[in-house]
Amino acid sequence: MQRFAGSRSQLANATHGSATPWAWAGAGACVGLLLASLLFAPAQWLAQGIQRLSNDRVQLLAPLGTVWRGSAQLVLSAGQGSRVPAALPSRVQWQLGPGWEGLTLALSTDCCLTQPWQWTLSPNWGGVRVRLSDQPAAQPSRWPSALLAGLGTPWNTLQLQGSLALSSQQLELQWQSSGWRLAGRAQLDAQQMSSSLSTLKPMGSYRLALEGGPEPTLQLTTLEGSLQLRGSGRWIQGGLRFEGEASAAPERAEALANLLNIIGRRDGTRSIIKVG
Repeated sequence: MQRFAGSRSQLANATHGSATPWAWAGAGACVGLLLASLLFAPAQWLAQGIQRLSNDRVQLLAPLGTVWRGSAQLVLSAGQGSRVPAALPSRVQWQLGPGWEGLTLALSTDCCLTQPWQWTLSPNWGGVRVRLSDQPAAQPSRWPSALLAGLGTPWNTLQLQGSLALSSQQLELQWQSSGWRLAGRAQLDAQQMSSSLSTLKPMGSYRLALEGGPEPTLQLTTLEGSLQLRGSGRWIQGGLRFEGEASAAPERAEALANLLNIIGRRDGTRSIIKVG
């Protein structure tokens, strides 16, 4: 009886010993498959994630490569069922990976960026910070204003044509339990703008200046042109409150009348613009 019990113990030990290498091999294979899935995750996964998070407003079509390094056609849309999506003229390339300060995303596209546009996401105490690399005013990124039509009303009605020059300095957005905070500054110059609602081409050039702080501010000014725009706004409790006005040079009042009627509420020769 004792010999039989000893044999059973020896058999169990032998079985356990032979199973252990297979268990380790199986675990290693699973880890390897997981790492391979992460390292070679197709760009399609990223495209699907962005489309869901943006409710179909931002789409990456015909994606190639991986989540970490790939390219796609950027399309802006007013959402599901939108009939007038707008695509960027050239494909967008991206590189995503960890860095010293956090997760780094570098974007490039032939039509609009002279150098990669870098975004850095850094976790910090109680929140997360997103910082953008500087774009000097002397070398801004340039975007076609027709891209805005994909966002729906009022852009698809205005059908703007012209060039958008974007520059920024020390721009960052920080999320915390108490809300978000914007720091730095950005400037958007809308140059030689025209609209399908007016026969006057171009109507003028304009500047939007964003200044960060406890209550970020927004300033709209006219650089030149027959359509005069001006206004100011402030982010208060997470929402934008903006007041401004639009008017036309006397000799161009007839050519801009239809546009002024749509921009805002008419008050004599002016259109009052109010948001929030």
